[in-house]
Amino acid sequence: MIRILLLAMVSLFFISCSMHPKPIKPDEKAFEGEDFYIMLALNAEQTKHYKIAAKRFEELYEKSSKKEYLYRSLQNYLLAKENVKVSKKVDAIAGDSLSDPILVRLKTIALIEMGKLDEAKKLAISLAKNTQKADDYLLASDVYIKNQEYDVALKYLDSAYMKEYNEKILDKMAIILYVNLHRKKDAIAYLETHTRIHGCSQLICKRLIGIYSNENNIEGLLSVYKRLYNLKKDKAVAKKIIQIYAYKRDYVKLIDFLEETKADDGVLLELYVTGKNYAKASALAQKLYEDTGDIRYLGQSAIYEYEAHSKKMSKKVLTSVIEKLTKVTNETDEPLYLNYLGYILIDHNVNIKKGMNYIKKVLKNSPDSAFYLDSLAWGYYKLHQCDKAKKIMDKVVNMEGGDNSEILLHVKKIDKCYKKLVQQKKGKKKK
Repeated sequence: MIRILLLAMVSLFFISCSMHPKPIKPDEKAFEGEDFYIMLALNAEQTKHYKIAAKRFEELYEKSSKKEYLYRSLQNYLLAKENVKVSKKVDAIAGDSLSDPILVRLKTIALIEMGKLDEAKKLAISLAKNTQKADDYLLASDVYIKNQEYDVALKYLDSAYMKEYNEKILDKMAIILYVNLHRKKDAIAYLETHTRIHGCSQLICKRLIGIYSNENNIEGLLSVYKRLYNLKKDKAVAKKIIQIYAYKRDYVKLIDFLEETKADDGVLLELYVTGKNYAKASALAQKLYEDTGDIRYLGQSAIYEYEAHSKKMSKKVLTSVIEKLTKVTNETDEPLYLNYLGYILIDHNVNIKKGMNYIKKVLKNSPDSAFYLDSLAWGYYKLHQCDKAKKIMDKVVNMEGGDNSEILLHVKKIDKCYKKLVQQKKGKKKK
């Protein structure tokens, strides 16, 4: 707090020279070589040689009587931890009157740093009463905080906050309320009220997140994270929102959030698929393909398009799916897409032999897959080679995945076909 006040006061150096006993125009030099002295003083300050800077500004004050040099000198003495010197110099210059608010501030800061809190308190109270400025209310609060008188400190902070609704002051109030006074509800109320009127800045949002996290307030956390995301479209914040919705199992609102913000289309795609909303999944996968050029998204778009129309397949949709999957399989040998295309060509009697060739290609690398063998068997079934289909399916039913409902349906149809074939062969023998 002390350092912040000092830095804020640095700007006083650039005040006009109207306080000089002999008015000087802004561009008028007080003495020859003034610019050179200023350069030396500023250089020492920038390189953190505060004692040297203080002396240089002190020399400037003595040569010009410009009070801004005096203030800057005392500020540097404070930064150099020369607190006693600051106090004595202010007394020597101002005496007991202390009518200059800036000098009072500087002496108050020095007294706080020296641990002379009672003296500092008297000066700070008087200063705040006279100026009624936010910075002076803050300085008074700082004295009370040092003295662990948090209730009184809070009153001064509140006065400072009411002057300009400064979020940094509010943050300090919230910390005192929550940590020191254990008035947790009040801390939250102050912060939330500020966000409703002035918006939720990163500082205030993050303070609320810290409090709600500590209180394990899931709804509060979600609310603040959403406000923070609206403030800045941060992927890390979006991830937190997704995690909270998932924790709550509120997938409907999670989908709404993702559809509205486009924060994570990958997660949204997974949710569409999980919820069997294949039409939306297909459209989103197509968009992802167009955005990224990743051929796998085109494959997914084709699969979800097929699933979306599986109960009523039009020729137009079937053609679209086959075209997409053909393009995918020309660029990748991933089994999923090869098998899917092969099965569709077989099941819809588009080109059974071509479809079986795709399946056989997959089986070269995965010869023991129940699903791929089922697809091949279904091809033989469609070609009325039920004996070959039966031989494969007798193996499939004893494999992992062999109890799949679609596989069992195929088994039933192939068995029926095989029995019919056997009967036909017996009939021919009798003749």
